[in-house]
Amino acid sequence: MNTPPQRLVHLWDATQCIGCGACVMACTATNAPEMLFREETGWQSLASNIRRIESVNGQGRPELLLVQCQHCQRAPCVKTCPFGATRHDARGLVRLDPALCAGCKYCVTSCPYNVRWMHPDQGLPMKCMGAGCLELIGQGQPPACVQACPAMARDFGDRNDPRSSVSQTLRTRRTRRLLEHLGTEPNYFVVVGS
Repeated sequence: MNTPPQRLVHLWDATQCIGCGACVMACTATNAPEMLFREETGWQSLASNIRRIESVNGQGRPELLLVQCQHCQRAPCVKTCPFGATRHDARGLVRLDPALCAGCKYCVTSCPYNVRWMHPDQGLPMKCMGAGCLELIGQGQPPACVQACPAMARDFGDRNDPRSSVSQTLRTRRTRRLLEHLGTEPNYFVVVGS
């Protein structure tokens, strides 16, 4: 019997998130510690692979959205990279090969989620999964954002494994994908209800 290849996905449970920012800090500390307490100028926030977006909804209530690389199956950044530096790995993650990257920023500008940023010292585009988190998942651990969340509002795992916690959540909870109408087939799910 053939087992399907891994399809690694991120889950963020908006109904459980307390907005503490632990995931954002853990991401930076794990993947770009030299950027701790430095601002990403395009976002006017901490340089991190997780972007915090605060807004007010139609009823006047504040809303929080935590966005990161969606690891799209049809990723615009993969299509627009002229050097093959941005590509999918065997697990479906969108990865950057710094040795092939020329720093042209095509991947940054083509991302409809606006979650790539340029490292001011290295001149390379940054994104989730950073090197630190790739090392963690290579050791069988969850990424830093999942480990740091005190509200257990984050998860990561193989959607193709019916026993995984992400598969169980996707089967039993109401979720949405961001900008799904663009046809990018994101692998980042937001839990919005029961």
